[in-house]
Amino acid sequence: MHLIDKIELTPPKHLKTLVENRRVFNLNNCELNIYESYQKAFNVPLVFKDLVITSMVTGRKVMHLADQPDFEYLPGETVILPPNQAMIIDFPESTHKRPTQCIALTVNSEYIEDTMQYLNESYNINSDDEHEWNIDFSQYHFSNDAEIAATINRIIRNCSSNDAAKNIYADLSLKELLIRLVQSQYLKRVEMDRNEKNNFNRQHFLVDYIHRHLTEKLGVDALSRKAYMSRNEFFKWFRQQFGISPLEYINRERIKLAKQLLSNQNATVTETAYQCGFTDVNYFVRVFKKSEGITPGTFKDFVLKDQ
Repeated sequence: MHLIDKIELTPPKHLKTLVENRRVFNLNNCELNIYESYQKAFNVPLVFKDLVITSMVTGRKVMHLADQPDFEYLPGETVILPPNQAMIIDFPESTHKRPTQCIALTVNSEYIEDTMQYLNESYNINSDDEHEWNIDFSQYHFSNDAEIAATINRIIRNCSSNDAAKNIYADLSLKELLIRLVQSQYLKRVEMDRNEKNNFNRQHFLVDYIHRHLTEKLGVDALSRKAYMSRNEFFKWFRQQFGISPLEYINRERIKLAKQLLSNQNATVTETAYQCGFTDVNYFVRVFKKSEGITPGTFKDFVLKDQ
């Protein structure tokens, strides 16, 4: 989980309301809204006429969406919703000392269509791998990875910049963000379907193979042979499909497994590293800390303290 950079709060004398105070930055194809709440509030309605990509910066909300379970919305998370999708929001902890801050990025529908067309024309190269690239609104709530957080941070900086070329920079970052979001969604779909469709196409086969051999030695060379590609072709193909490199994906899934194992009181950090397929404990600790922000030992202490 990766956080959005801290955004300077609105000076108190410029606040228009203490609940969902709004600042707006308009560009050609998107609008950046920064919302802040300084007191507890419940059942606050919000709706946007365009597709909206929201990310939490600070604080906690509880989101209520039609026909969906209620959920907590926390820093390091993103929610995407279609045009005219109503939200009802609770702010159970907001105060002047601990305000809630969230960004909402609305995107022009024509820009989204152009980006999806670009994806379908550019990434559907091999007939075995073709699928329809589009935004999946059934997958609306997910954690930011490093690339998504970095891209959102660039868009925020572009939107609030005085640079004459900020529309150009924002458009490039916006296209990247949309592509990364649909790649992330596609990877989730493949993971969900991998047991039933492990021979459906190359993507399902490779993701299923990685999960079946996660605790073993997994090298890019071996995976590229399984995909019947050269190493360079495989690396490029995997990144185009899923938005991350094969090694990044393997490490991400191993860290998920490590967190489960560390919840066991008897599991040591060293044992966990080897059980998750890491051959170097120090490397495991570095990867874990980069992913979770704390060492595996600290993580284990927190988990056991709460049990």
